[in-house]
Amino acid sequence: MKPADPRYLGATLTEGGANFAIWAAAADAVEVCLFNEINGKVLETKFALSHRDGPIFHGYLAGVRAGQRYGFRVYGPWRPSEGWRFNANKVLIDPYAHLLSGELEYSPEIYGHTATSGMGGGDLGVRDERDNAGFVPLSVVTPHYSSHIQRLNTPWAKTIIYEAHVVGLTAFNSEIPEAERGTYKGLGHPSTIAYLKNLGITALELLPIHHFVTEPDIEKRGRKNHWGYNALAFSAPHRAYAATDDPISELKEAVAALHHAGIEVLLDVVYNHTAEGGPGGPTLSFRGIDSKTFYRRIKGDIYDDVTGCGNTVDARRPFVVRMIIDSLHWWSETIGIDGFRFDLASALSRNEYGIDTTGPLFSAIASDPILRERKLIAEPWDIAGYALGDFPHPWREWNDHYRDSLRQFWLANPSRGFSEGVGDLASRLSGSHDIFYFRGPTSSINFITAHDGFTLQDLVSYQIKHNEPNQEMNRDGTGSNRSWNLGVEGPTKDTEISLLRTRLQKSLMASLLLSSGVPMITMGDEVGRSQNGSNNAYSMPTNGDVLSPAAFNGGWALNWSPNENQQDLLDATRNLISFRKNYLMDVVREFFTGQMDLGTSRKDLAWFRRNGEEMTDENWHQGDRSYLSMYVEASTNHALLILLNASIEENTFTLPIEKWGALYRSIFDSSKIVATFEPKIAKPADSTVLLPHSVQLWLVNRS
Repeated sequence: MKPADPRYLGATLTEGGANFAIWAAAADAVEVCLFNEINGKVLETKFALSHRDGPIFHGYLAGVRAGQRYGFRVYGPWRPSEGWRFNANKVLIDPYAHLLSGELEYSPEIYGHTATSGMGGGDLGVRDERDNAGFVPLSVVTPHYSSHIQRLNTPWAKTIIYEAHVVGLTAFNSEIPEAERGTYKGLGHPSTIAYLKNLGITALELLPIHHFVTEPDIEKRGRKNHWGYNALAFSAPHRAYAATDDPISELKEAVAALHHAGIEVLLDVVYNHTAEGGPGGPTLSFRGIDSKTFYRRIKGDIYDDVTGCGNTVDARRPFVVRMIIDSLHWWSETIGIDGFRFDLASALSRNEYGIDTTGPLFSAIASDPILRERKLIAEPWDIAGYALGDFPHPWREWNDHYRDSLRQFWLANPSRGFSEGVGDLASRLSGSHDIFYFRGPTSSINFITAHDGFTLQDLVSYQIKHNEPNQEMNRDGTGSNRSWNLGVEGPTKDTEISLLRTRLQKSLMASLLLSSGVPMITMGDEVGRSQNGSNNAYSMPTNGDVLSPAAFNGGWALNWSPNENQQDLLDATRNLISFRKNYLMDVVREFFTGQMDLGTSRKDLAWFRRNGEEMTDENWHQGDRSYLSMYVEASTNHALLILLNASIEENTFTLPIEKWGALYRSIFDSSKIVATFEPKIAKPADSTVLLPHSVQLWLVNRS
């Protein structure tokens, strides 16, 4: 028999059996429990982990094979007022599990305290004696997987991110076999890859795919968690997204296929909280292993919740840091993931006094020889704090200043009551130097929409949020959207308004894709996906079929059959990405200087008024200005001139004089249908008319 080994946590398969190890520093004893079905009945066999190496209980069981279901029972004190909630009546999920089996059933048995209902109500101070086996998912022993990975290492300056949901991306792709739509297998299907390649995407960022469950109060309302920001097992792919019985292999194959096509895969990871909620939540894993260590506390049993989800994982603790690092390693080195977007990253960086972006976890990641080479993105806030610009290299950050500034310019100009001038807009378009001055423009993840908030279509179709389907009395979701419905709330048969909405979406997309920084497109924005005015579309009906037309109408899925206006938006997005790749990617690595080159008498970046003259200090502070011209030196022979008119009126722009370029060629106009657009040639100081809410892009030739 092989000796027990404390070095490798979780279940580690060997030729003759499996080693089990778990970190449970305050526990008195730990059992590993094997579950097998015999004659139609599930039998549990318990084995004490009799070996202990400091905080780690471990043991070796001969004869265990891949596919074996198991869990842990952890013995220890029940002193809720002090934060200890050990309860060996509850079988617990292994924090290191890579696969789960079974569904979570909201019954009183899943709670460590004596609950009177599946929602957890009852006496939090009394330990429950009922067994939860049969009501909770079990961990599964998994085999070793090969780890040959084709790394693309796409530079940040050449990265274009597409944020998508595993199910929503392919649910309506008729080229995929029906059973494979909305699955990991669907991600790797040639038609999915062709769509992303034709669009010009270099990185597919997936909403959470670690195994998650629906929160009890949401389930009670007849809804289910759709987005997945409620993790049950950090290192296990969500099983419901698999078309086969082997989610790990299926996901690995999809990632490999995307890599082969030149597309990196990023994951949105949610290490900041777990599905166990607050003190009254279920006992599923961490709460029963060592609740006082895993979760931040103010004192005793009072949780320090800065996530809004009941608990906050305590990333100050060395073991918690180790667990997250090990999880990231597994996703990176086994699955092949190329980078991670950290949900509520600020919650993971907090010390006793506030946000510390150089704290234990983020320092460990930045110094890790594997992880520091991956793409690392922070959502730089939580519900109690904000840290945009504070995350050190090699981190990139979601830039909500960019989002708000672009919305403000295009959707809230003086004719509708708001304006902040164009100075802030210029800062965002040129890479947010005021925020990331020490780190470069690629530190900014630029976005106008994301999964959280209005889609691009809804941004120009709704004045207020419409989250009633979530059954929270429309109190959820932000009330500050900087949106504009163009006078009609929601869908309209007015052809003129529909055309203006499409034009605005094309103008917003042009602004995003022609800015310095790393652009992120939200799934379906390129074809006008609508969530019917919901800016918090995280849930869907429990009995709803995500592959049904009803699901598509709810805005959860990508429309693979766009109408005429949607096709025009798709064509525009594709063309704009192509322009970015051809002319901008080499010049957005560093900040522009805005200084005059003595040899050419030109600047690498210049701003112009409508009359073709450069902006003055006074011009930047004119609050009623709803137009701007941006000139960018793209190469020795070419420059780009971007004209933006957010006004409700058409405006005439004069092209800059000859020293800036010898010949101007229009290559994009958001007011024109892309399929029938005819480029035109103009000379320096010629005039061009921009229709309301439109962008024109001109290629400037030197000779």
